Amino acid sequence: MEPPDGGLTIVTATEILLALLSGGLIGIVLGLVGGGGSILAVPLLVYVVGVSSTHAAIGTAAVAVAANAATSLAGHARASMVKWPCAIVFAAAGIIGAAIGAEIGKAVDGSRLLMLFGLLMIGVGLSMLRKRRREDDPNVRLSRTTAPVLLPRLVPMGLGVGLAAGFFGIGGGFLIVPALIAATAMPFAYAVGTSLVVVTALGLTTATSYALSGHVDWPLTALLIAGGVGGAALGILLGRKFAAHKMLFERAFALLVITVGIYIAIGAA
Repeated sequence: MEPPDGGLTIVTATEILLALLSGGLIGIVLGLVGGGGSILAVPLLVYVVGVSSTHAAIGTAAVAVAANAATSLAGHARASMVKWPCAIVFAAAGIIGAAIGAEIGKAVDGSRLLMLFGLLMIGVGLSMLRKRRREDDPNVRLSRTTAPVLLPRLVPMGLGVGLAAGFFGIGGGFLIVPALIAATAMPFAYAVGTSLVVVTALGLTTATSYALSGHVDWPLTALLIAGGVGGAALGILLGRKFAAHKMLFERAFALLVITVGIYIAIGAA
């Protein structure tokens, strides 16, 4: 039976393997840098796995990314690397933005949406290459004392990231991590763990919207999640083992995002 809205019927061992490997890559990136898995998910589904509909790819990716982010979050939470109050506020604002963004995104033509997605990837990749100018504050926390300073930063940033996440069907971790650092000056390691709370929340919001509209290929989603579970564990392990080389990973990933974004934008133009 054909899945809704131009998804992919899994019929060969090759397609199953490609879906599992794609899920594994998404999980590795989420576990390693706290985001970016979702921005690779749509291109992987369209160009590697073979999903013919951009909307189906977005909906399917949203479900898989939310599940894989939750898996990665569990590992970071056990290591006490999550700033929960900041995460909850950012996520609450982001959910509102994601719900609005998803409705707008579903109304946009698939090819135009893909081109915009490519341009977004280029912009995000370039922003990731910029040097940070603020000193880290590992002890930062959202409290009654710090709320007047942190809330005016966290809420609008969360809303903006949510709009982008919902519109493009992405978890937004690659946007959330730098946004959290900019808003609170928390160290990168804490931003990675904290971002996964938001990625999970935004992914679920976007996934629900697309699922209700029939834009999710559930058999494919199951394969992506299965691959992502192993990938997330590997990503967290690699992140701990190569913690001293985090900046190198970030820059390499930024260049990958830019390259894929250029390819997508040119192909969809």
